[in-house]
Amino acid sequence: MAGERVSGILLHVTSLPSYGGVGDFGPAAYGFVDFLEAAKQRLWQVLPLNPTGYGNSPYSALSAFAGNPLLISLELLVRDGWLAAERIEGLPGHTGPCDFVQAEALKMPLIEEAARNFLDRADDAARARFQKFCLENTSWLADYAAFDVLRQRFDGVSWNAWPREYALRDGDAMAALHRDHGQQLATVQAVQFFFNEQWCALRHYCGVRDIRILGDVAIFVNYDSADVWTHPEIFELDEERKPVRVSGVPPDYFSATGQRWGNPLYKWSYLEEHHFEWWVARIRRSLALYDITRLDHFRGFEAYWSIPAEDDTAIHGQWIKAPGRALFQRQKEIFGRLPFVAEDLGVITKEVDELRRDFDLPGMRVMQFGFADRGGHLYLPHEYVPNCVVYTGTHDNNTTLGWWRDNASPLEKENLQTYLHPLAHDEDVVWAMIKAAAASVAETCIFPMQDVLHLGSEARMNTPALPDGNWVWRFTPEQMHPDIATKLAAIMVMTDRDGYVPPVTNS
Repeated sequence: MAGERVSGILLHVTSLPSYGGVGDFGPAAYGFVDFLEAAKQRLWQVLPLNPTGYGNSPYSALSAFAGNPLLISLELLVRDGWLAAERIEGLPGHTGPCDFVQAEALKMPLIEEAARNFLDRADDAARARFQKFCLENTSWLADYAAFDVLRQRFDGVSWNAWPREYALRDGDAMAALHRDHGQQLATVQAVQFFFNEQWCALRHYCGVRDIRILGDVAIFVNYDSADVWTHPEIFELDEERKPVRVSGVPPDYFSATGQRWGNPLYKWSYLEEHHFEWWVARIRRSLALYDITRLDHFRGFEAYWSIPAEDDTAIHGQWIKAPGRALFQRQKEIFGRLPFVAEDLGVITKEVDELRRDFDLPGMRVMQFGFADRGGHLYLPHEYVPNCVVYTGTHDNNTTLGWWRDNASPLEKENLQTYLHPLAHDEDVVWAMIKAAAASVAETCIFPMQDVLHLGSEARMNTPALPDGNWVWRFTPEQMHPDIATKLAAIMVMTDRDGYVPPVTNS
């Protein structure tokens, strides 16, 4: 993105109006890319694409490497001959919120059936692609397949509740698993192959239209994940492989007890001694899926809040230094220039900012944060620098219209009216924010799809700390009106974000 003025839309794949009850890589995704092209948007930001665990949060994944099978399109499996068309008739349609439980019950058996059909009758060319995929992902794929098979076998309970020989990966038990359940293991790998094939095809469709993918990497991983089960040595675990200390953030203005996220912490000394091999593999996987990667909770790479695992709150945690500089230097040695965006929201120290600057990573600015008081002015356009990414809001914020109607204080409303000029109607706030972001000096600006569609609080994607009702929003096909693309495209032209290249003239 360096040196370019670009704009994009934040929309997680599950929010697409796809057939089967959950957004996926099928026809609706291609229709969305066509919308992006018509609107002169050149970035599509997605949330993590990993398989989700409890709560269906893309930030609570069962693997930091695997893809979420629910994102596989049944229609494309039918098109490719791995499912008969009548097998998908009568499934939930394109409308309504995501129903992950229903999709898991109805869609996953069909995806696994398609995988078995593929293993039984794929031609030589397809088998060669499958073998190539398995070889290129050997560092995680077989272990993830074993984790998934065992998780199904033991009714979805966390790996630490499995029989001891499996929880501790006893050699004889694992050998028996591979000997007796080879077909199931191969099926899981074929499902991951489907994910990869469909996503890469969609990404190629974006690429030929000059649209890049901005993906997301969460800094921490779930305790109940293939990663902790497979690599306990890189996490702070005791002899029983239970977390010693866990992640979170300290008490602040918003929470007197802080936030206890509960992820196991990395054993950074071990990782550094082994040249950050696991993180190198993780970033290599990210670069295979995305053009640009957003690093969630970037401040944790400089120092992280370490909480005793037995504590119920984050009060008694402490800041522990992390070797972020050594980590990013290692990544730079291997991958060259780092195509990262640093999620540097919240209270950021001088050391965190220096780490970001030293590796030339753009930070984030969220306009909704800019109107409460003078301390928030760094989130307003007059404080931006070119090397930043401006958002009207993020997946953790209310929509702009919802924030304005339901959350903004009288002072925030007064300040916004002063800053963006008097608005004739409440609804004008959305396009006023979009135009201000687009007109700023920030090289990159991102708009949540809910803002583009002018939706209120009913379309909020996530409310942090709310246990239920998150991640389920989907738009409907009729909401994506061509007039919206035309309006966005005009703004992109006037703010030089449309990718215009002046013709070369002979002098």
